Amino acid sequence: MEFIEPYKVTILVIGLSGFVIWLQLVIVDVIGIKEKHIPGFDIKQDHNSLLFRSNRALANSNESVGILILFTLFAIFSSGDASWISGFSVAYLIGRVGHMFCYYFNFQVLRSIAFGISFLSLFGIFIIGLLAWF
Repeated sequence: MEFIEPYKVTILVIGLSGFVIWLQLVIVDVIGIKEKHIPGFDIKQDHNSLLFRSNRALANSNESVGILILFTLFAIFSSGDASWISGFSVAYLIGRVGHMFCYYFNFQVLRSIAFGISFLSLFGIFIIGLLAWF
């Protein structure tokens, strides 16, 4: 799999992204247990609730990880510039981790900025893949 060598950082980011999402799952489960939340019942929508915020952080990560995988596969199989893909991938991961912590601590403006970083990074990965076709 020699062709994947230039994309090792991006592959690492995918693995680390999976770990971050797993960690978010653990955190929301532990908070749910501590707050005696009954599994299967809706979580009250209240930004003052750590359970709600941790659940939303997990849900938001779940919403974007599929895009990360699709855009990354597209960019790699299109032979996009590996350094740009790696850079955008790392920025995505930093944005997701920042979003997670800002959501937990209810830093709303910083959370939006972190989301924007990950959102634009995904688009950057797509553009690098697309540019490889021209």
